[in-house]
Amino acid sequence: MKNIISIAAFAVSTAVTDGIHAQTQKLNPYTLVYEGAITENIKGKVNIHPVTYKIKDITIAANVYTPPGYNASQKYPAVVIAHPNGGVKEQVAGLYAQRLAEQGYITITADAAYQGASGGLPRNVDKPENRIEDIHGMADYISGYKGVDTDKLGVLGICGGGGYTLKASQSDKRFKAVATLSMFNSGEVRRNGFMNSQVSTIQERLKQASEARAEEAAGGKVRYVGGGPAPTDEQIAAMPFEMYREGAIYYGRTHAHPSSGAYPNSGGVYTVSSLLDLMTWDATDHIELINQPLLMIAGSKADSKYMTDEAFAKAVHAKNKELFVIDGATHIETYWKPEYVLQAVHKLLNFYKTNL
Repeated sequence: MKNIISIAAFAVSTAVTDGIHAQTQKLNPYTLVYEGAITENIKGKVNIHPVTYKIKDITIAANVYTPPGYNASQKYPAVVIAHPNGGVKEQVAGLYAQRLAEQGYITITADAAYQGASGGLPRNVDKPENRIEDIHGMADYISGYKGVDTDKLGVLGICGGGGYTLKASQSDKRFKAVATLSMFNSGEVRRNGFMNSQVSTIQERLKQASEARAEEAAGGKVRYVGGGPAPTDEQIAAMPFEMYREGAIYYGRTHAHPSSGAYPNSGGVYTVSSLLDLMTWDATDHIELINQPLLMIAGSKADSKYMTDEAFAKAVHAKNKELFVIDGATHIETYWKPEYVLQAVHKLLNFYKTNL
């Protein structure tokens, strides 16, 4: 294989310029790109608070959502929300953060280090260690936020953020309730390919990742998976997996987020050298350490559902674990389609109410 860029990675990582320009016209001051997003902070309603903090020497950009009638002298349950691979806080993570805040939760979602509006160079390093530390860091920050009841802290991971949430929750017992939505096991997919489609090229891709790291260490070019021209309708239609076909449209067209601030937003591109860490990692390693209540949500038509099924079966010590399947939903549809989002939010609210 001469090029490490698989069609799957290409689909998720590309952005459609025309779609970005169209979305830009609809953006509010907080650059949120989901339906029903906050356009201004109004007293008595859900408010959004852009914040920054440090993880080691990297500045993290995050949004905190406070519930209607928020009073800093009172105590509220809180939920940390980890965004998908290639996503930013203004997309699906922000949608779920706002929906939970509407029901009385203080929520936080942050751009991963090296991605989105957060700092870190080279751009778009995508290592599990960093993504897991991002989740711990959100817990650190929100635990000190006025009004947060630290005894009632939950976590929600979406897509790749779901896999990293499973790992972070193994050790971080500040999280009293753990939930995932359309969980994506980044290590398994980067190693074996989506639905084991790249098993035969594992060693070749590891060699390419090693060469990319050597080039970086020598002060040379940083190589990336993804990028390039936006896919055409015909190219999207030819993609072999529904998740990536719909992902190309979601991230590149209907919910594209523009570049802003000092760094361009992620868009799914990541450094080739990141594969050295990704391909030797797995979200389900030591998953038996999760002893908190666990809820895993996936669409019945999601071609990624096999990853949720695998993780759920291995979480043998999770308390009161539950697999909730949204009938008819694909992976990407759980990000935006109102009837599926409503079902997921309703289930999450019952779960957190019971366990926080």
